[in-house]
Amino acid sequence: MATWRKVRPLRTLDFDCENRPLSYLGSDFTTPELTAVAYQFVGEKGSDDVWVLGEDTLLSILHGFREAWDRADIATGHNVRRHDLPLLNAMMLEAGLPPLHPKLVCDTWADLKRRSPGFASQATLAAILGVKAPKVGMSTTDWREANRLTPEGIDKTRRRVVGDVKQHIALRRELLKRDWLKPPTMWHP
Repeated sequence: MATWRKVRPLRTLDFDCENRPLSYLGSDFTTPELTAVAYQFVGEKGSDDVWVLGEDTLLSILHGFREAWDRADIATGHNVRRHDLPLLNAMMLEAGLPPLHPKLVCDTWADLKRRSPGFASQATLAAILGVKAPKVGMSTTDWREANRLTPEGIDKTRRRVVGDVKQHIALRRELLKRDWLKPPTMWHP
């Protein structure tokens, strides 16, 4: 006799990070410092949060993100394997914290099916696919304020990182609907 049980959908964490240059390693290559993290669990109202350096400490940002990461079955974002996750782990190392645990990741930059170069930025994909959630643009002057952690810069950073998550949720939904994403893969620190 077969027993049926209800299976819950995977809990999907959609997230984004912002950073600023911190120090020079040589030539013009700089090391980054985490300045903001925003996330939302896809399809869950009231499951979002944002932390911004200048209002929050690096430790509170890292602990807050780790708690969300550990509750997720799968994580998603744009260019998170190459940028956001290595940055978060570098900050964990610097803060004396353990690395993030391995997790199934859907990266809408790395997992986008083959296409010609120039079609992979989040803003470009959203425009091509008619995603209505806007990308919050920042000028060079805006980034300078953000990197200096001025009150106006902190506010702009918050709007940017939260906007990126909202746009990404809509973008990923559209990419999945149109069969433009490869299957997620395990990310290992």
